[in-house]
Amino acid sequence: MFIFRCILFTNLILISFNGYKSEEYCYDKNSQCKDKKIRYLFYDVNPPEGFNLRRDVYMRMAVLAYKLHNLRPDNLNSFKLVLPPWSHLVHWDFSQFPEYIPWSYYFDLSSLKNFAPVIEMYDFFNEYKNKYSVIIEETYILQHFEDMFESGNFEDRMEVEKCTKDYKPLFFHYSNITSNNVKCLSFHGSSTNLIKLFNESTASTIYIDHAEVALHEMFGNKIYWEARRSMRFNKELVKIANDFRKDFLNSTDLSDLTTIPVDWRDEKPNRNAKGGPYLSVHMRRKDFVKSRPQETPSLKNVSEQIKKTLDKLKLDAVFISTDAPDKEYKTLVDLIGPKYKVFKYSGDKYVKEKFKDGGIAIIDQIICSHARYFIGTQESTFSFRIQEEREIMGFPVKTTFNSLCNNDGICRKPSQWKIVY
Repeated sequence: MFIFRCILFTNLILISFNGYKSEEYCYDKNSQCKDKKIRYLFYDVNPPEGFNLRRDVYMRMAVLAYKLHNLRPDNLNSFKLVLPPWSHLVHWDFSQFPEYIPWSYYFDLSSLKNFAPVIEMYDFFNEYKNKYSVIIEETYILQHFEDMFESGNFEDRMEVEKCTKDYKPLFFHYSNITSNNVKCLSFHGSSTNLIKLFNESTASTIYIDHAEVALHEMFGNKIYWEARRSMRFNKELVKIANDFRKDFLNSTDLSDLTTIPVDWRDEKPNRNAKGGPYLSVHMRRKDFVKSRPQETPSLKNVSEQIKKTLDKLKLDAVFISTDAPDKEYKTLVDLIGPKYKVFKYSGDKYVKEKFKDGGIAIIDQIICSHARYFIGTQESTFSFRIQEEREIMGFPVKTTFNSLCNNDGICRKPSQWKIVY
């Protein structure tokens, strides 16, 4: 039964994504690849973490892969970073196939590869010698040092220690992937510090669990922004978002001055983006209403802020991205009133079935990022991702880093992480 499930899993993967082709990499600077031992680096994050935090963890691991590939003269530069499929996210509905969604459904894989040597999970299965039973040679579960906050010792360090919790690697929920060598690694520092670990290993497959424990090497520096700029969205999602902008918001890249080069490596610093003739607002509700009641404004308060900003900008259209229930959204529309045009993207059956919640979220972010003016939700990674997109396109700072005020009229500005080239 186990063998049957494994074969079924792998066949589904290969059949579903047969249209995709894996790119080969040559890590030897003299292009002598025949005898080069390809090694694979896997990673995963804490299961409850959402889509946008996972995107952030990817950047940390991509920078690690970039450093291994570009700065190492030894066999460490033969690592390929295996992208964990989007699966079993707590906020997503996986009731319909596919249960495992590849990164190319959400991002332009060729663009990612222009920064780091990444491959899809199905590429790994195609390349690996025994795809029906994968035994990861070394598995490390990252955990925080127990004494870190008590002692105040925040120096970079790592040490194999007893597990502080009852951890059990999920291996992406694949039944044909396991490991007989699992260790807990107490860790504090940047993801690139893991190079020290790889230096002492000859394993061809290494799995890093709870990769969110590893930090950015240098948040907001040039390499950070190169990794971020390489995260171009899936072209079909971009087209869907652009069609919506054109059809409902009178917005195009040409008129909005938001045209970017085909290749992210050709982007240059600028602050000339104008944006479409609409206001965009990301209004986080659901868990924020309970977890941040002092910071989350009422629907009436939000409506007043929207109307005030529209009048100030001399605009009459607002695009709203929100996780609020339909009933709350309809209440907000009523509160804004008939004087203004309110838009929201819901997605048709095709988009929902193919791209699921992740695709809807990306389309929302694209539309929000192209607005004349953006207001986000304080401390929301969803809003932060939109601010990054606007930085990449070159919007004036004052039109990007804004957050909804709370019911007391306190308007905390989000941190301004400006793009670096």
